[in-house]
Amino acid sequence: MKHFVDDKSIVREIWKNTDIVLLIFAGSAAEFALNKAVDWLYFTGKIPTNPLERLFSTVEFAQKIVFSEEEFALATIDKITQIHQGVEKSRGQTIPDWAYRDVLYMLIDYSIRSFELIERKLETSEKEEIFDVFSRLGIRMGLKELPNNYNDWLIDRTIHLENNLQKGAFTIHLFEQYKKHLGNSRYFILLEIQKILVPKIVFKMIFETSNFPTKTLLKLYKISKILKVDYLAKAILLPKKHKESITNIGKYETL
Repeated sequence: MKHFVDDKSIVREIWKNTDIVLLIFAGSAAEFALNKAVDWLYFTGKIPTNPLERLFSTVEFAQKIVFSEEEFALATIDKITQIHQGVEKSRGQTIPDWAYRDVLYMLIDYSIRSFELIERKLETSEKEEIFDVFSRLGIRMGLKELPNNYNDWLIDRTIHLENNLQKGAFTIHLFEQYKKHLGNSRYFILLEIQKILVPKIVFKMIFETSNFPTKTLLKLYKISKILKVDYLAKAILLPKKHKESITNIGKYETL
């Protein structure tokens, strides 16, 4: 039985970990709000009006790809492609190829950054493995001009960050929506987490300074996991109506 992602892949370890998956989307939420193609979100209106629901929908798609047999994973990727093509047809425009690459690059980068933030430093071979998985996803979607390897991706990632970001009205509105759906306390924590996750260029465009001891709190959270009392922190930090969706992230099994 062949799977899209090997059973022993670091990608599986990353995407079955609830904490890491939430960090991936926390970082992506900051960066994508700056993306020059963010207006596409406002065409459908789904993410701006309900960002948390869209988060869990995206996680479900991602985990279907990571943990499924290859045939089912490829069908899931094709479904994602069809959804985007439907949006393009409705708008009468084509989503820029660089915008697709931007999203793909975020998944690669924040998978690495999030894992290293709460677990350990990744080996170069593991980073290359992460790149390979998402590169194959991009190829299946028909994306053009994808880098050939991890080192080339590092260069292209920097170019994309320098050329494809801007802070505008959409950026401000998206962050307002994050605050609306999370509440003041959780929104504050989101911002602090984003500050230590995102690349420097993203930090400079959104934030001013970071004086809150976020890294100290992360260390305490790691201790709480060792003591198996981390459920208390999650009960405080996560909205009640999404607790089941959050719990399901860590229960995903191979299809």
